[in-house]
Amino acid sequence: MPPLPPTFEARLAQARALTPSVRELVFERVDGQPMTFDPGQWVSTVLGTGEGPTAALSGTDPDMKRSYSIASPPDGSPRFEIAVTHVQGGPGSTRLHALEPGAVLRFVGPQGFFTRLSPASESPALMIATGTGVTPMRSMLRAAAAQGAQGPIWLLLGVRREEEILYGQEFRALAREHPFFRFEPTLSRPDGAWDGRRGYVQTHVRELWTGLLARGAGQPHAYICGLERMVGSVRDLLRKEIGLPRQHVHSERYD
Repeated sequence: MPPLPPTFEARLAQARALTPSVRELVFERVDGQPMTFDPGQWVSTVLGTGEGPTAALSGTDPDMKRSYSIASPPDGSPRFEIAVTHVQGGPGSTRLHALEPGAVLRFVGPQGFFTRLSPASESPALMIATGTGVTPMRSMLRAAAAQGAQGPIWLLLGVRREEEILYGQEFRALAREHPFFRFEPTLSRPDGAWDGRRGYVQTHVRELWTGLLARGAGQPHAYICGLERMVGSVRDLLRKEIGLPRQHVHSERYD
């Protein structure tokens, strides 16, 4: 039996709005130990415990847990970031959106197998995400950039409207600074001013996959994260229609 993941406490250091419904939370381990994890892994927060400002909600289930992918890369520091979508009426996300700096929560992890073979892997990769499914990929991308990756990584991110593009400015800056990276957002409900890709991510996967193959850098891997319906649809497209081997398709869903 594998060992249980560690438990630790972390204090909210910073918070900011990424989109109208998504809040970024920056936590720091209370014990000062480095936050050690593989890019793409996740942690669970125990929301019924903790201390400090707004650390507990009246009537909160003491065993209530919520899991979130780590959005930041491992950098040897005690800090890590998560991104939380506010679900109307959802006790977990409501609490985390109200959390104030200084609050301490208990965490379990890191856990998960949705990771790259190596942050500096030269294997081409097509990353396909919707909404906050992009957070583990942000961790992978920033780790790859920090380690001088050269193999091409293309990110296809689907959201409804332009204001819902998570980390848009950061991804565009990363693409300008690092030739290995290409950012392709697509909107399912764009307004008339949007001049980028339109429609669901499934609409664009085949074109981008063909383009990645044309780079002639070997057999690419695909990384898919989002709601189950999208993940299943893209996985079937890649494996059954395009013929990508099972071991080259990596996926995680968050519903």
